[in-house]
Amino acid sequence: MSGKIQMKTPLVEMDGDEMTRIIWQQIKDILLNPYIELKTEYYDLGLQKRDETNDQITVDAAEATKKYGVAVKCATITPNAQRVEEYNLKQMWKSPNGTIRAILDGTVFRSPIIVKNIKPFVKTWDKPITIARHAYGDVYRDVEMRIKAKGKAELIFTAEDGETYKEVIHQFAGPGVLLGMHNLDKSIESFARACFNYALDSKQDLWFATKDTISKKYDHTFKDIFQEVFEQEYQEKFAAAGIEYFYTLIDDAVARIIRSSGGMIWACKNYDGDVMSDMVATAFGSLAMMTSVLVSPEGFYEYEAAHGTVTRHYYQHLKGQETSTNPVATVFAWTGALRKRGELDQLPKLMEFAERLEKATLTAIEEGIMTKDLATLAEGEKQVVNTRQFLEEIKVRLSKTL
Repeated sequence: MSGKIQMKTPLVEMDGDEMTRIIWQQIKDILLNPYIELKTEYYDLGLQKRDETNDQITVDAAEATKKYGVAVKCATITPNAQRVEEYNLKQMWKSPNGTIRAILDGTVFRSPIIVKNIKPFVKTWDKPITIARHAYGDVYRDVEMRIKAKGKAELIFTAEDGETYKEVIHQFAGPGVLLGMHNLDKSIESFARACFNYALDSKQDLWFATKDTISKKYDHTFKDIFQEVFEQEYQEKFAAAGIEYFYTLIDDAVARIIRSSGGMIWACKNYDGDVMSDMVATAFGSLAMMTSVLVSPEGFYEYEAAHGTVTRHYYQHLKGQETSTNPVATVFAWTGALRKRGELDQLPKLMEFAERLEKATLTAIEEGIMTKDLATLAEGEKQVVNTRQFLEEIKVRLSKTL
């Protein structure tokens, strides 16, 4: 390649917090700006800026993603009470990821980044397992109640016309706890379509699992909607692509996944996906080696690392101490966004650059150059380096291919 790669349409760039914010800038300085005339629409989603704008900047970033189609996001802090005090915030702002997911009506797909010298803990897994997590409802939008006395708990729905429907939940003989949760047909349909489209794009089988034998209305609705959408819109497309849609119970899916060689997309309800993505990430190596992309049914994409802001390393950094923070998932967030931007804008050079940057990153690790966290997982000879040194080592290998 000669000269910098030119972009047509901007990426939506969402900056973040703490150590990942430091790494974000290093990746741009070392691996992107020297080779690409980077065109982005920038939104600072750092906690201070969200507080300053009353979180309007998060909404603006999500709306910009609808406009431009592709976004790349740095990890951000979701504040708890301690963070409110630490950053002197006006209030405990919501998760930026939750806000963006709700606006884009998106599904989160997480997939491990595999290198030859880090073996999965499950020996049969030799291909990535992608977790597709429904990003709406269930316990994440629940209503809870602590029961402290005897009494009757009822589930009541009042229709617009005033008609009421009532079910007894439990007759409490003493203290207990209640939880009410919901979901929407529209959101489940969007989840299904995002999963089917992603399976077609990646040419992988799609598995979906719930506990419909126990939850005969709630979980069964998920199963039925997936089946209806598949039969009406995707069955012929799947057959033409030579891939399969497979439904089973969640406990059976867990057993089958453990015995499998990987290579499928596993669609999960919100809580199942939250738990299983961490299980899959850890079994393959680490959350720092996990990609994450939010896909909306309208075809909007937001790429990010699957992990958080690496607070402990950030505090070390503030003290002037050297840190060896793994930047791989953040690098792959950028490459995923650049590849998708190149695909949508028909820029093969941009897509090729993304592929070469990913390969250079994996080559560095496979040649034994790695951050401290990977050294505890990898086999063979290892040279532990700090974050900047690791990025520079990637650049050396990248430059040889350009």
